[in-house]
Amino acid sequence: MNRSILKFVKNGIISSSSRINNNGFINKNNNNRWFATLPQPNRGIAGEKQPIYLDMQSTTPIDPRVLDAMLPLYTENYGNPHSKTHAYGWTSNDLVEDAREKVSKIIGADSKEIIFTSGATESGNIAIKGVARFYKEKKNHIITTVTEHKCILDSCRHLEMEGFKVTYLPVGENGLVDLELLKNTITPQTSLVTIMAVNNEIGVVQPIKEIGKICRENGVFFHTDAAQAVGKIPIDVNDMNIDLLSISGHKIYGPKGVGALFVRRRPRVRIEPITTGGGQERGIRSGTVPSTLAVGLGAACDIALKEMNHDAAWVKYLYDRLLKGITDNIPNVKVNGDLNARYYGNLNISFSYVEGESLLMAIKDVACSSGSACTSSSLEPSYVLRSLGVEEDMAHSSIRFGIGRFTTEQEIDYTIEILKKNVQRLRDMSPLWEMVQEGIDIKTIEWSQI
Repeated sequence: MNRSILKFVKNGIISSSSRINNNGFINKNNNNRWFATLPQPNRGIAGEKQPIYLDMQSTTPIDPRVLDAMLPLYTENYGNPHSKTHAYGWTSNDLVEDAREKVSKIIGADSKEIIFTSGATESGNIAIKGVARFYKEKKNHIITTVTEHKCILDSCRHLEMEGFKVTYLPVGENGLVDLELLKNTITPQTSLVTIMAVNNEIGVVQPIKEIGKICRENGVFFHTDAAQAVGKIPIDVNDMNIDLLSISGHKIYGPKGVGALFVRRRPRVRIEPITTGGGQERGIRSGTVPSTLAVGLGAACDIALKEMNHDAAWVKYLYDRLLKGITDNIPNVKVNGDLNARYYGNLNISFSYVEGESLLMAIKDVACSSGSACTSSSLEPSYVLRSLGVEEDMAHSSIRFGIGRFTTEQEIDYTIEILKKNVQRLRDMSPLWEMVQEGIDIKTIEWSQI
């Protein structure tokens, strides 16, 4: 895998290299796979290492090639892309339009259908509120699922306060939506269906093509939050009958603070803007387009499109290795979500009789999550897992491991070893585990409160 040369600062000296092993950017493992090891910030403690990063659903490290594409816009091509009277603006605009083309290609769209935003949260807000409000005189019903990202659920609740009717569809124990139920829920008043492509907590891949077909047959617009899907699984907005689609830059090894919204032109989807101003981005999203970030998103999409099959095979290999290592060595574990209809970069697994937060603290050398980063401040069990029918104690014992482009075999093997050690240690401290080992069915016990 070729990497372009990337300048960086080391010990105060600017240097350049494409293959640096210790504190640089490019390394090579035993499987002849190139991966980037980005320099880590100094934590102030000599010799202390950064944790292994397995939280790819929260964010991904920026690909060095993406950063390489962005740097000239900070130092040379820094013009406002909307300035039409000089070369700085023209150059910046050309770079933004090139990025727009690259974003469109990864989902099979036309570049004129891509709107740059600050991220998937803004894209989702524009899509849901914009469509609902534009068509509110004729239609006032929206359909979504109970396992959507918070930005989707909160947008729908906001619309409910404005008088719209919202139906929240349940999902099965595998996390998948019932297509017959969806079909029967659509009414003549339904303007929009919004269902995410890949769930951020459990990695389940919804039947997007089938959902799109149902929506198109019933004259209903279909929006999908594809923040966790774009660049990881194949998406074609025309083949899948998708009318609106949200993209996030930092989920595909691009920069934070930028995303995109696909808005279909034929058949045309009309949107009432939620931000007004200079009329940029077809009047849908006013404000100066951050050209540096847009170029970064374009580069990330370009790389992801070219390397999607390679990344998918690598991620699946590491997923199988991690899952086998856990299930072969640790009893009483359960994978959450469908085992087949899933993106394999996400392994959400529950460790019975272990508190998830305690396990996270015990394996502090591995950076992972007990749920979505957007809701991790809450001590309540994951609403996504609870929607699957997962019991509260199992929901509390879940850990999400995120595998990505730059994850290595050594990191997976280390994670398995540290889990083996600490899950058993925490269980040995649990009276519930001791009762289970003695053959007592703790679900039959009636606990008294003092």
